[in-house]
Amino acid sequence: MHFIRLIIAFISAAIATLIGTAAAIAIQGMKQKWKTMYMGLTNIPMMNAEIVMGVSLMLLFIAFRMTLGFGTILIAHITFNIPYVILSVAPKLKQTNRYTYEAALDLGASPLKAFFKVVFPDIVPGVLSGFMMAFTMSLDDFVITHFTKGPGVDTLSTKIYTEVRKGIKPEIYALSTIMFVTVLVLLLLVNYSPKEEEETPVRKKVRRPSRVKKLLIQRVIPVAICIVFIGGGFHYAKESGVMGGEELIVYNWGEYIDPDVLTMFEEETGIHVVYEEFETNEILYPKVSSGAIAYDVVCPSDYMIQRMIENDLLSEINFDNIPNLKNIGKQYLEQSRQFDPENKYSVPYCWGTVGILYNKTMVDEPVDSWSILWNPKYKDSILMQDSVRDAFGAALKYLGYSLNSTDLDELNEAKNLLIEQKPLVQAYVIDQVRDKMIGNEAALGVIYSGEAIYTQKENPNLEYVIPKEGSNIWIDSWVIPKNAEHKENAEKFINFLCRPDIALMNFEYITYSTPNEAARELIEDESIRNSEIAFPDLSKYDNLETFQYLGIEADQVYGDLWNKVKSS
Repeated sequence: MHFIRLIIAFISAAIATLIGTAAAIAIQGMKQKWKTMYMGLTNIPMMNAEIVMGVSLMLLFIAFRMTLGFGTILIAHITFNIPYVILSVAPKLKQTNRYTYEAALDLGASPLKAFFKVVFPDIVPGVLSGFMMAFTMSLDDFVITHFTKGPGVDTLSTKIYTEVRKGIKPEIYALSTIMFVTVLVLLLLVNYSPKEEEETPVRKKVRRPSRVKKLLIQRVIPVAICIVFIGGGFHYAKESGVMGGEELIVYNWGEYIDPDVLTMFEEETGIHVVYEEFETNEILYPKVSSGAIAYDVVCPSDYMIQRMIENDLLSEINFDNIPNLKNIGKQYLEQSRQFDPENKYSVPYCWGTVGILYNKTMVDEPVDSWSILWNPKYKDSILMQDSVRDAFGAALKYLGYSLNSTDLDELNEAKNLLIEQKPLVQAYVIDQVRDKMIGNEAALGVIYSGEAIYTQKENPNLEYVIPKEGSNIWIDSWVIPKNAEHKENAEKFINFLCRPDIALMNFEYITYSTPNEAARELIEDESIRNSEIAFPDLSKYDNLETFQYLGIEADQVYGDLWNKVKSS
């Protein structure tokens, strides 16, 4: 995978250099008014904001029904690299002597031979400078790559971003250092130009390219480019499974599966897993609905599954291929009927509640209500979920309303309450809430019950409660998108995850409650097996609700109100 990142940078730079050099030559031969117009057009990718370029290219690829991945990243990088090559080559072309080229033609040289013998040696510094600039920009780009990449394909910048979301690790410092040093060295090379030898007025020296330089230009560079093209093609084909290997593309929440489970699945089945993570259901949905990426199996939450069913985005599961479904408790399948009425599209994976995690050394009063999240006493020590439904869910329950309210007055009241709370909030987070709470960086945080179990292991001073006003009870399930290209592999994967020993591994790794009753029986620690956090007695709670899909209009209202909260 590290090799792929270099391949993308090298190939995009090479192609952009070829196209940019040809374009610079063509523009140089135009009349002034046409030259100005075409230079303006070619500079558009460079002048536009990166986010505009990224979104525009993504929409273009989707419109042409192109699958986001290696190819789309390559096209995107070539597109924004071309202007830099043109700007590097054009000044060198202006310095060339047109009459020398015409003299070569008069002496019998073909236009192509005259170009490579007369013109090209003079513009080589500009071409090499353009290539190195393009390589640097490709290696360094994040925004455009983020919008045009598919699963299993990362550049150095997107890889760093993905890892940072999980928490700062030593590897991140190393990657960042490598990226900084590489870009610095390349920029120094781009901007370095040796001083030209002064020519005496008496006798002008005819400078000929050295043998080394000639060999480099005519032999080494072309061969290197060919090797990278061919080697990169074979490597990518091998990694992507197009050379005969089986593949499975998985789209899951961050830190939501034991990595060893993926390795075991690959070893037992011979199926190569391409794994990608998302942060929220709202990020997942447009990627699946656009069809730009053919995910084979994804893990949405209850209300999002309902939405995907209503919009005909899911394929019915062949349960003959999932005999381990017998290990899933009947009560969880019954709960799934709230969003999957006939249990045709989903298999439960994890479930839990949403509550408040607090530090007993930092909070000196009883915590049993959502109201404590609005206490000015804890200013800059409150963590909220960066999710529209979870944030509004806390506010709506505090006000005594339903989690699934569509009443505009109630929603505006919740919005105003969240705006009122915002000055007290240290940060809106997703996965980072557990790390911050473990590190005593905050006193209170809205958290999922599974995360609470993990944090208590790491920091005994942390306590989890379900507020008395009620909260959300949720269930995440595996589903198969309708455009999945490896449906049988997806069913093998789901069946594998329903195996008791595998379900136990995942529970111990992610600490979210498992609906696999056979796996629960295998939990050795009795305190965990009977934990009120992991496996609460739901009969004690009569005010827990499951999120429902409220429709496009309601989603738009929630989204608009959430944007007002975040921008206030």
